[in-house]
Amino acid sequence: MTLPYSLVICGVAGAGKTQLATALARQLGTPLQEGDDLHPPENVARMAAGTPLDDADRAPWLDAIAAVVAGWNTAGTPGIVTCSALKRAYRDRLRAAGRIGFVFLAIDADLARARLATRQGHFMPATLIASQFAALEVPAEADVLTLAADLPTAAQVAAVVASLPL
Repeated sequence: MTLPYSLVICGVAGAGKTQLATALARQLGTPLQEGDDLHPPENVARMAAGTPLDDADRAPWLDAIAAVVAGWNTAGTPGIVTCSALKRAYRDRLRAAGRIGFVFLAIDADLARARLATRQGHFMPATLIASQFAALEVPAEADVLTLAADLPTAAQVAAVVASLPL
């Protein structure tokens, strides 16, 4: 199956965005961009120090992600990118890049915190989970597929693939 448009795998930290995106990209043979790799160094430093990002901090990061998606769209090779996309305005900013859909991984704060507490080698501390949930505007838009973050990855992949237009 060919991906008909680019996908943003979104949700708070610890929802499993990278795990799902990696599995989907492998199955569909599409490009994958880890959104965290596009954060400006100052954002990474802020988060590593336990300081939440605000809208202004996130703007250049969202623009970088939108540029990746726009490039895929121009090349005719849709891909998959991870991005928290916590607010509707952030998702709208990404929609401006062209053909795109979203998969939102719904998770509760306790599970997200527990997952982050055991994650190693990442700049996002579990202490920032509360700020992620405070900023979160749970997606209700038609182009967002919502999946439970605690579903097995294979079930998530199957649900995403089943939701794609033929």
